[in-house]
Amino acid sequence: MLLDQLKTIVGDKGWVTDPEALEPFLSEWRDSFHGRAAIVVMPGSSGEVAAVVRACAASGTSIVPQGGNTGLCGGAIPDATGTQVLLSLSRMNRIRALSPADYSMVVEAGCVLADVQAAAAEVDRLFPLSLAAEGSCQIGGNLSTNAGGTNVVRYGTAREQVLGLEVVLANGDIWDGLRTLRKDTSGYDIRQLFIGAEGTLGIITAASLRLFPRPGTLQTALVAVRDPQAAVDLFAVLRGRLSDQVQAFELISDRAMRYVLKHIPDTRCVFAEASPWYVLLEFSTSAAGEAVEHELLQVIESGLAQDVVLAKNSREQQQMWRIRHSISEAQKREGASLKHDVSVPVGAVGEFIVAAEKAILQTFPGARVVAFGHVGDGNVHFNVSQAKSADASHFLQQRDAMASLVYDIVAKFGGSFSAEHGIGALKRDALREYRSETEIAVMRAVKKALDPHNVMNPGKVL
Repeated sequence: MLLDQLKTIVGDKGWVTDPEALEPFLSEWRDSFHGRAAIVVMPGSSGEVAAVVRACAASGTSIVPQGGNTGLCGGAIPDATGTQVLLSLSRMNRIRALSPADYSMVVEAGCVLADVQAAAAEVDRLFPLSLAAEGSCQIGGNLSTNAGGTNVVRYGTAREQVLGLEVVLANGDIWDGLRTLRKDTSGYDIRQLFIGAEGTLGIITAASLRLFPRPGTLQTALVAVRDPQAAVDLFAVLRGRLSDQVQAFELISDRAMRYVLKHIPDTRCVFAEASPWYVLLEFSTSAAGEAVEHELLQVIESGLAQDVVLAKNSREQQQMWRIRHSISEAQKREGASLKHDVSVPVGAVGEFIVAAEKAILQTFPGARVVAFGHVGDGNVHFNVSQAKSADASHFLQQRDAMASLVYDIVAKFGGSFSAEHGIGALKRDALREYRSETEIAVMRAVKKALDPHNVMNPGKVL
């Protein structure tokens, strides 16, 4: 029997079948996706992962890999049949190697992102991937969804932080590609196939990561701006004035700010008067604080900003970032919401937000747009809360119609309907609609070649 075989492979501490203990694995954070599983297995090594995959492949049983289960598109949730095996990487949480001289580290897929950051910091290095969920998300899940976060503007997405991978393939073979080379032109770059594939081609079990020098001085500021276009213009100017040292450039609407101040304890806005929009700006610089403040004051004089507050210490920096990281939680307390993780060219962010909000209010009167995101890389979280008087269940039934409205506008700007949260089960139809037949055919060909029996996370992405 397969379950007995799996239990033997992972040992007494490596499996869960009790319904109550299974529950946290079977739904995602927003409660939009729920599933069932025959068992959750938690292998302790890549060899055990390979043995689990071989056993499942032999019995024709599909596998759903799961990291920290912080995803928002249902990519790590099993289906409703109760026949799938859910494979959690949580026990594979060791740092295998750390080389400050090589600016690299090798970590297992179950390492929590914050722990990876901390390990790099202990040797005076920086691992720059940073997300709101970094205290619980795992690096394997980050890579499987090609996570973005707040530092993409300077360091790129998760894809650009990877030097090599270890992957268990659909037949149970282990591909050891844990190289730390910066230059390697020996054939196809196989690692990139698995980054962003959401476990549909194989299971990432370890990764070689790129490290960076730690910034000497990190400055954080909150800037009041009149509209999103002013934020875009401000970004272009500051990139030049600060010698491209901008690490984060986060746009926050007044509604998002009000939600946070209302629902999240011990938060406050540093401005005496509310602004229609805000930018949370972070950059590294060797300049003194007075020189930086002078640059920001010049921005006000030019009309690009109405007010600026520069954090004076780490406590004030943390307070500013707490506002940004609390937006999703605060919006959740305002009732039902529909979320659209999209991207457009950076220069078009302002126009897109204006056009999309106009279309939403015309089609869904009373809906409350909550737009925020990583303007420095063109990623807008264009979220919409239900009207105050609306019925939540009726509002949620408008998901597909609202998504089509927003995605059509995104397409007109040459953007993407999925910027950093992946496809999962939520956006499969959108992928088919907004990508060409040729592109989908290539994806299917890769899937068929690497997973001909559709064992790996079926029903996700494609």
